[in-house]
Amino acid sequence: MDTRNDWTTTPISPGIVRGALDLEHTERGVLPHRLPANARAQIPDGQLAMAQSQPSGVRLVFRTRATAVELDVVATKRVYLGAPPRPDGVYELLVDGRPAGRAGAPDGDTLTIDMASGTAQARPGPVATLRFTGLPEHEKDVEIWLPHDEATRLVSLRTDAPLAPARPTGRRVWLHHGSSISQGSTATAPTGTWPALAAALGGAELINLGFGGGALLDPFTARALRDTPADLISVKTGINLVNADLMRLRAFGPAVHGFLDTIREGHPTTPLLVVSPVLCPIHEHTPGPSAPDPSALSEGRLRFTATGNPAETAAGKLTLTVIRDELARIVEQRATTDPHLYYLDGLALYGESDHAELPLPDALHPDPAAHRRIAERFARLAFAPGGPFGTEAR
Repeated sequence: MDTRNDWTTTPISPGIVRGALDLEHTERGVLPHRLPANARAQIPDGQLAMAQSQPSGVRLVFRTRATAVELDVVATKRVYLGAPPRPDGVYELLVDGRPAGRAGAPDGDTLTIDMASGTAQARPGPVATLRFTGLPEHEKDVEIWLPHDEATRLVSLRTDAPLAPARPTGRRVWLHHGSSISQGSTATAPTGTWPALAAALGGAELINLGFGGGALLDPFTARALRDTPADLISVKTGINLVNADLMRLRAFGPAVHGFLDTIREGHPTTPLLVVSPVLCPIHEHTPGPSAPDPSALSEGRLRFTATGNPAETAAGKLTLTVIRDELARIVEQRATTDPHLYYLDGLALYGESDHAELPLPDALHPDPAAHRRIAERFARLAFAPGGPFGTEAR
């Protein structure tokens, strides 16, 4: 810490944290969670437990005259055996809504994951200090967006002038649930995920419940959506059900109904948008599960392939085309008694022509340019006048 500054230390509390549903106080700092404790107690696998602890859309927000800010963190670095090294997570600073700096934590805890055996080993690491200096001296709103794909314990927040919680913005709260694409997949910064970009374009306050590998129609996730205050809700589902080969068509329809029923218990008239999967050629007509391509791994690249048999769709195995048809049917059926329920075909966000121009680098996840395109399309289709999230949907 730079002792030349007269620092004010502010506790990490809900008053300055947005986008998290729970703050867990640990021996090594405050860990933001995107699922509440009662949901975390029911998570059956480590992948979802890890994904929900990665703070996509979570940010510290406060008002201050400070010209310097320091944040001590313990980041969790993931190492996948046989896969290329992952880049460090990015912490983005915004001042009055405009980009004003970036930082990273090069060291931290390390989680080494063996995808072949499904095992993981954890090793503790050091605290890192992020510094943002040269901020304007006037009173301003400051946001620090945490990495969308790197779990982060918040140890200490210091400023060279006192801070206070930011004033209410009056923006509508948009609660979104989806897969790794919604969490941010290969986006290069937390404000560059498609939901963050779409929220900025639509003038909304984002709560992002996009979970890598975890959009599986879990009842505890539906209850978290039910119990979270929101003005707008969207559910984007399909790809994880296919690439995990989790269920068959017979179970899928009732599971979707149950998921939506639970959300409606807490949000009976809130605009609720169901979004089907964007294009993913390997799973359009081929069921899962998906798996890393061994030939790509041997070359130091991560690429996925579908291992199912297209003929098995006759027995109820799911593909993306099957899921889109079923989601459209379910929403059409329910909309007869739910005038605030809407459907958006994911191919309108990213389809065949988009894939020809901006192919999926690993065959599953969009690149940063595709994230922006998806966000712009979503903002135009959902937030514009006449769309399900248009201002007249209040």
